[in-house]
Amino acid sequence: MQQIQEMQSNPAANPYLAAQQQEMERRDAERAELLRRVLTPEARERLGRIRLAKPDIAQAVEQQVLGLAASGRLRGPIDDATLRALLERLMPDRREIKITRR
Repeated sequence: MQQIQEMQSNPAANPYLAAQQQEMERRDAERAELLRRVLTPEARERLGRIRLAKPDIAQAVEQQVLGLAASGRLRGPIDDATLRALLERLMPDRREIKITRR
């Protein structure tokens, strides 16, 4: 039992976990490289700020951008205005709150 716990706590000791972690890092690097090529610097900066505030929305935007790039439907790099339009479609509608004073 102790040996199993040690293997789970130390990924370097378990070759399967180490290989799995390397594969995840490789995929993340490929994803980051593709996003770097497809997005303009302003759009990457906006996506980074969104990732800090709302990681699930940033993940959805990345998936959609990568899907567009993979299908070949992108004509050029995605600029900040295009990214904002994409975000408006993915973000849930905001509720408007009106306060009336009497």
